[in-house]
Amino acid sequence: MDKNKKQIISPGLYIVSTPIGNMEDITFRALNVLKSSDIILCEDTRRSGTLLSYFGIKKKLVPYHKFNEIKISNNIIDTIKNNKIVSMISDAGTPVISDPGLVLVKRCNSENLNVFPIPGPSSITAAISVAGFSENFLFCGFLTKKESALEKSLKNLSILNYSIVFFIPAVKINYYILKFKKYFQDREIVIAREMTKVHEEFIRGQVKTIKEFPKGLKGELTVVLSEKIVEKSAKKEVAESVKIEIKKMLKRYSNKDIVEYISKKENLPKKIIYNLCLKYKKKI
Repeated sequence: MDKNKKQIISPGLYIVSTPIGNMEDITFRALNVLKSSDIILCEDTRRSGTLLSYFGIKKKLVPYHKFNEIKISNNIIDTIKNNKIVSMISDAGTPVISDPGLVLVKRCNSENLNVFPIPGPSSITAAISVAGFSENFLFCGFLTKKESALEKSLKNLSILNYSIVFFIPAVKINYYILKFKKYFQDREIVIAREMTKVHEEFIRGQVKTIKEFPKGLKGELTVVLSEKIVEKSAKKEVAESVKIEIKKMLKRYSNKDIVEYISKKENLPKKIIYNLCLKYKKKI
């Protein structure tokens, strides 16, 4: 790609990802689009105003949230049809995902208006990337507050063998931990808080032993549950091919090295391997 070629910003709706904490995480493309926008839709004009001010961007901010998105969508559609550039940002991360915006995106798609993703920060992928769990994951966003619906949802999810990502208000984390212990005892958990910020923290452990948090915790947590952890029961029968391998290894390696290697490779108890080493060594 020609690095001197200027980015073309056509009329349409731009879904612009913004930092989840650290201002340095914004992309050059996101800044160019915001600077070129005729209107910037946002959840909270005060928070978004702080972001734009930090980068020296002065543009018209229009509140766009779950309480008014249907009402103002017609005006936004007309604005785009008049060849204007409209950007949408959320308080943090990638818009539309567990944030307002889906109504407008659907309207634009139905009327064949351009919708452009401007990728960037996301607490979902950030948490998954450091969790160390399966790369096959489900994102469930915020869980329902209704007890019966919650129980049904978690029961259904517990059957699936994927990593699972949730957004959870910090003040409710202990409530959900109790629910996780009921349905996800055979999994590991990572609780991410203040990601990319000064006090970034990742709490790791097993669901069945994770401790409750102190009261008064603020903000929003990104919680990742691992795929199911299946503990293999050690085999006790030793195949003839393994016995032959042990005999060959005894000519070059110590009992300790053989025990470590074979037990891991074949999922066999170390004691059985060690006893075979002693038995075969007497015959050498």
